[in-house]
Amino acid sequence: MDAQPSSGQSFPLGTTVYPDGVNFCVFSKNCYSLELLLFDDVDDRKPAQVIRLDPQHQRTFYYWHIFLPGIRSGQLYAYRVDGPFAPESGHRFDGQKVLLDPYAKAVAVGKNYDRSAAIRPGDNCAKAMKSVVVDPQAYDWEGDAPLYLPFAKTVVYELHVRGFTKHPNSGLSARQRGTYAGLIEKIPYLQSLGITAVELLPVQQFDEQDAPPPRHNYWGYSPIGLFAPHSGYASRRDSLAPVDEFRDMVKALHRAGIEVILDVVFNHTAEGNEGGPTLSFRGLENRAYYILEPDDPAHYANYSGCGNSLNANQSIVRRMIMDCLRYWVSEMHVDGFRFDLASVLARDEWGQPLRSPPILWEIESDPVLAGTKIIAEAWDAVGLYQVGSFIGHRWAEWNGHFRDDVRRFVKGDPGMVLPLAERITGSPDIYPQPGREPNRSINFITCHDGFTLNDWASYNDKHNQANGEDNRDGHNANFSWNCGIEGPTDDPAVDALRLRQIKNGFSILLLSQGTPMILMGDEVRRTQQGNNNAYCHNNEITWFDWSGIKQHADLFRFVQGVLGFTEWHPAFREERFWMQANGAPRILWHGVNLGQPDWGHNSHSLAFGLHHPDAAVLHIMLNSYWDALDFELPSGQRWRRIVDTARSAPDDFHPPDEAPFVTGRHYHVESRSTVILMGE
Repeated sequence: MDAQPSSGQSFPLGTTVYPDGVNFCVFSKNCYSLELLLFDDVDDRKPAQVIRLDPQHQRTFYYWHIFLPGIRSGQLYAYRVDGPFAPESGHRFDGQKVLLDPYAKAVAVGKNYDRSAAIRPGDNCAKAMKSVVVDPQAYDWEGDAPLYLPFAKTVVYELHVRGFTKHPNSGLSARQRGTYAGLIEKIPYLQSLGITAVELLPVQQFDEQDAPPPRHNYWGYSPIGLFAPHSGYASRRDSLAPVDEFRDMVKALHRAGIEVILDVVFNHTAEGNEGGPTLSFRGLENRAYYILEPDDPAHYANYSGCGNSLNANQSIVRRMIMDCLRYWVSEMHVDGFRFDLASVLARDEWGQPLRSPPILWEIESDPVLAGTKIIAEAWDAVGLYQVGSFIGHRWAEWNGHFRDDVRRFVKGDPGMVLPLAERITGSPDIYPQPGREPNRSINFITCHDGFTLNDWASYNDKHNQANGEDNRDGHNANFSWNCGIEGPTDDPAVDALRLRQIKNGFSILLLSQGTPMILMGDEVRRTQQGNNNAYCHNNEITWFDWSGIKQHADLFRFVQGVLGFTEWHPAFREERFWMQANGAPRILWHGVNLGQPDWGHNSHSLAFGLHHPDAAVLHIMLNSYWDALDFELPSGQRWRRIVDTARSAPDDFHPPDEAPFVTGRHYHVESRSTVILMGE
């Protein structure tokens, strides 16, 4: 630098690139001193330059700032912040620790990074992550714009960026596997399935070492750089590659008509509890960023189950969350967000639930976010469960009741017919609010957390021994059934029953009102070998096995066909509840006899007719009983058989114009099967 640094300004936070240099700004209220460190290489043992900020001229209120001429995009930097170490008062400053900028738009992780060095006393410079200066304007979007697809036309596919293409049989080069670039190569697969939105497991920079050694954090629910795309998913190793390759991926998905929804984690960070590392927030202003125990500020409130809870309704943190969301939308072009453990964001600075949480209302009403999808996982880890009562007029919700009730009906539990009817019709018992759109219910049977659909039909119990916690971790209530044998089997009858159960699950998911979400690989029977908490496995337990496309081609064809059918028939794209439609009801309930649904505790069957003024009538029969049942058919129609899950491929699904006619006044529905008929 030839020109001298100047005081700079207190906004925007983070780094701002100008033609003649870069402005740096960071928040710290209670520190004594603050140093800006510049690095030539991420693994340097010492910074190339240390600039101590002058509190008289380079501090405005609680914002420290400086303008450095001659600095460019790609510069590595970090902070050292000294102040009181007084855990009993909530302060945890450590002037020897190298800290990431909370607003860093890229993070560099060197080959020597060591999480434990940020826990042990002393200097961790050579083993610390480094922030990267990024100029968001230095990218050609080539006219890219958000897709703004309505929920009524959305099919969500939850996938893990690394796991989707990491398997050696993905057909990609070693450099591409497990990266943003690799996902681009698999877009035709997503299109062929009929997907309109991908929901990416966390891609905010996370700490892969935040797991019990020798395992590591695979899922990514351990963020440390909220503005930064995870560097480990870039195919190139230069410091700006994650930002550019993420945007390449978004642009390519948009060109294919597929939206990008990020699973964002604003409920906790990778710094863990009081025994965790000092990586960023803790060393800058611990009392502002985290909810501390009111009677013992040396300890963290843990509503996330991950050691700490972000203080989301504190003014500084609230601003950071909003700035972060606006950045991902305006500069990274994402289409929406799924908020992990969103109910943590409903708590105040002392951990108490708020009736009207400011941060959640700000997210809903912000004009930059107005066209995005906002989806809440409406619960937290200590019992605050808000499915059906989450605030706002725009939030969608992961419908955990849908998952549990459909699983229980399909496996044959008693007392599930009436709950199933509620789930099929968009869960009006959970969402009774006038004017609410049914598609704000995100329906799913499986997600990253729990069994895959194949394992749900193959295991009675979880098998998490490989996690190293003596099988104590993971959910115990899986509502699963192994169809008679635990785990893999060579018995063709058992495997055929499992396949039928999987097809039943897919059928009910896609036939129900609401927005369907499919877990990566369920359409080709991906297995995790009975592990229902595979957060720490970056291996074939969690990777998409591309040989499944050929091995389970019949299931893929079935899912592809049913999904295409429900996308084609307008009854499944309604924006109002079937039960609340103007004029004649859209849905009529039946049992094995017309007009006589059996809502009893011991009932295992249900039928219903779907009517739409602009489309053919449908008659759908669901039998979770262990014997076949004869269902009476409505008269006055010639019925074509679209789906019968008891039949082998290709007779299990027929496109409407190729579907065979059925004869007689009754249809023989085999045990544990689903039938869809279309009238003409």
